[in-house]
Amino acid sequence: MNITIVGAGGMGSRFAVMLKQAGNDVTLIDGWKDNVQAIREHGIQAQYNGDPLVVKLPIYELAEVDQIPATSELVILFVKSNQLDQTCNQIKKLLTPNTYILCLLNGLGHEEVLQKYIDTNRLLLGITMWTAGMQGPGHPILQGNGNIELQNLGDQGEDFAQKVVQVMDDAGLNAVYSQNVKYSIWRKACVNGTLNCLCSLLECNMKQLGQTKEAPEFLKTIIAEFAAVASHEGVDLDQKEVYQHIAETFDGDIAEHYPSMYQDLVQNHRLTEIDYINGAVWRKGQKYGVPTPYCQLITQLIHAKEQILCK
Repeated sequence: MNITIVGAGGMGSRFAVMLKQAGNDVTLIDGWKDNVQAIREHGIQAQYNGDPLVVKLPIYELAEVDQIPATSELVILFVKSNQLDQTCNQIKKLLTPNTYILCLLNGLGHEEVLQKYIDTNRLLLGITMWTAGMQGPGHPILQGNGNIELQNLGDQGEDFAQKVVQVMDDAGLNAVYSQNVKYSIWRKACVNGTLNCLCSLLECNMKQLGQTKEAPEFLKTIIAEFAAVASHEGVDLDQKEVYQHIAETFDGDIAEHYPSMYQDLVQNHRLTEIDYINGAVWRKGQKYGVPTPYCQLITQLIHAKEQILCK
């Protein structure tokens, strides 16, 4: 499959490496000039489950989109949620009537932005439980195992969605076709609304968070707020199952992983996606008259930390 990946950070690099190794035609686009230059000169130099791996493939800066042939069957988005609208506007030349978009971003409400740029029948939404990090430009750290769940948003996109599932699965990305991706997106948002923001505020990894005596109450209260708001959007979250799913990460294979929000805010002093996670629940809670005090406070604390660190 002819695939363009927009966003060549840790996760974009992981997908690029695995899809390229499976024989797909993969092109990268990224807004980080140093990263583009490093990959252009030396390829993606990954630590892949502890072993060095180099994969070479074409990469462009966002400003160079006009140089890319508009031949992609699939565009996979790995940009930050707060950059989504601007990025889609920059790459709209690539979105032909034959192009589909797969959005695997963390958080809620991305389809509202994407429908400005592409027909609903060519829009795929999903989640991924793969992890990745960056130790420098062109140097991702890829460890652990994961999976993907995706579904077409429009009524006419299932055939292509099933094709994407097969391509991903052939690449070892463990993809499945979802019958209810909206539920899965809210469930994943609970993961990010607990692990990502709490690890960022406490400056710890997931294992360290789980070792605090406050962790169970934090998780249960935040999940309850997500569930209360989700019910107004037709999603009935199983709070006990979601809690167990999150708690298992404290002792699993990726327990010592620092979530993506931590990497952005604490390590790299970049703005976060909090407004699409806990912030989205806070906003939706105001809309539906549902109190969300934990999500409100977490959102405000993350924004305060951004003001301190992101100068």
